[in-house]
Amino acid sequence: MAEELGKPTQKGFSEKDQGQEMIHSSTSVRTVETLLRVAPMGLCVAALVVMLKNSQINDFGSLSYSDLGAFKYLVYANAICAAYSLLSAFYTAVPRPSTLSRSWTMFFFDQVLTYLTLAAGAVSSEILYLAYNGDENVTWSRECNVFNTFCSKATTSVGITFGAVACYILLSLISSYRLFSSYEAPIPFLANKGTEIAVFPR
Repeated sequence: MAEELGKPTQKGFSEKDQGQEMIHSSTSVRTVETLLRVAPMGLCVAALVVMLKNSQINDFGSLSYSDLGAFKYLVYANAICAAYSLLSAFYTAVPRPSTLSRSWTMFFFDQVLTYLTLAAGAVSSEILYLAYNGDENVTWSRECNVFNTFCSKATTSVGITFGAVACYILLSLISSYRLFSSYEAPIPFLANKGTEIAVFPR
């Protein structure tokens, strides 16, 4: 009897193993998420630098990114993206208990950054399309035939920006999963009194 009491039960081992597996899984997810937040920072900085240095002077005149509002918006969006990516990477890397307010904050800002960079890339892509193909209806000539170096650098910057967008789409999925898997969706409560409870932790 004494020997049996001295031996750990199989259930105790199982609970300990499960706890260790949960900690290991949480650490792995946090590491992946941190890397995903560092990646767009590098991409946004690269896109920012390429566009900032994008100008061309030839016999037909001069052209710079600052002459086009869409490209200036792309620069601002990438600067904001890089700053947020750095801050959120530090925030994610440090272990801390998950709360409703923190989950909502990360979800909200991830969504904002996704749409911000996506809009910048989309608007800049439209300008590049017109620069490469022109538009006869508004007598817009094919500027890239004249400023080909400028267009090449702008295309590179826009392409890198869409790489950052892809990272933020993944981050938005992660933050939304964390939020809506940990907390229930809004449900009606005391419907006869017209009262609702916003959220309940599971």
